[in-house]
Amino acid sequence: MDKTNLNMSQNISSSCFSRFLFAFFLSVLFLNPLFGQNSPATPDPLAVKGEALFKESGCNTCHAIDKKVVGPALRGVTKRWGNNQADITSFIKNSAKVIASGHPYANKVYNEYGKLQMPAHEFLTGDDVKAILTYIETAPKEAAEPAANAGAPAGGTGTTGGQDSGNSNLVLTLVIVVLLLVLISLILVLVFVRRYLKDKEATLLEDEKELIHQRVEFGTFFKSKGFIGLVVFIFVCVAVRSCWVGALSIGVEQNYEPKQPIPFSHKLHAGQYKIDCNYCHTGVTKSAKANIPSINICMNCHSQIQEGPKFGKEGIKVLLDHYKENRPIEWVRVHNLPDFAYFNHSQHVKVGGVECQTCHGPIDTMDVVRQHSPLTMGWCINCHRETKVNGKDNAYYDKLYAKHKEMTVENIGGLECSKCHY
Repeated sequence: MDKTNLNMSQNISSSCFSRFLFAFFLSVLFLNPLFGQNSPATPDPLAVKGEALFKESGCNTCHAIDKKVVGPALRGVTKRWGNNQADITSFIKNSAKVIASGHPYANKVYNEYGKLQMPAHEFLTGDDVKAILTYIETAPKEAAEPAANAGAPAGGTGTTGGQDSGNSNLVLTLVIVVLLLVLISLILVLVFVRRYLKDKEATLLEDEKELIHQRVEFGTFFKSKGFIGLVVFIFVCVAVRSCWVGALSIGVEQNYEPKQPIPFSHKLHAGQYKIDCNYCHTGVTKSAKANIPSINICMNCHSQIQEGPKFGKEGIKVLLDHYKENRPIEWVRVHNLPDFAYFNHSQHVKVGGVECQTCHGPIDTMDVVRQHSPLTMGWCINCHRETKVNGKDNAYYDKLYAKHKEMTVENIGGLECSKCHY
């Protein structure tokens, strides 16, 4: 190898090594947020138990940790009761009895909140109450509510996929950076090769000199049969796919969002006030239907709350008028399966442990309820193929577990026609 070739090789090697270091630095920079997160602190077992009891007992229906709902905000409640856990326990188990005894703070709260009496919780033990109080005092501070609809699209999700979306963006950014580095490297190599050949042009053959002086003619390229054929092929594929997708959507009412007779906001009730879905839709864990709540369930709270933070008095006045006239509310049905398809809510929610949001989407962010999922046969079948069954420590599933290490609904007959059509 002569001196010129040696210098050229050294220059190219040095340049490649520099670009490799630069690419490695970018990779570390972009991947660090994915792998450099701190491990969360181990939660207090008593607080974990208290959080579960807080929800199971229905406390979150009327109370929040840091803000007033139907009842007062609960953080600091132990101090407000004078650190007397015996009195707090008695009040939670039977508030009417403590109020009747003349307890000063119990009567103060009772009068302050319109003499709305808290339901009895006789099933809670002293240890249960201690766990709930531990959760209340150690729970993370709730974020302040943002301004209504500030910067959010109508019916936006607001919750699902934030972290996954961020990770996907980082990976996509890294891929783009790597591809750009490869492109730049190829261009630099081409430049070096052409420069090297140009220095040796006098010794090259005629056909080899064409590489140095070669130019790309874009007009000829765009008029070529190959390019025109490719464009036509892509156009036909897009048109066929659009027709196919349109045909599949016939009869599917995804995103159906009818106007209701009363401006009820799930975002306010289930999102801001954290009212459990099961409190209103009482049949969801024990029958095939989730049932639309009766007006009596609404009046459990609105006998006292007659002005809302979102719609003022007007929306609730319509509710009160229906109640006084003993007239049911004519809600417009949103989710409606065909008559030949059978779906059992209790089987999915109570037995299968399926969350409401799995089918109904981010319902706690919707001011007006809409159909989130397509609810098609293919959508249900895919769910049955992918959803795992937790049958461990259940003798009924022992033989199946011996055959299938991980069972899905498909393995227990979830794709049989007669399960949903009979």
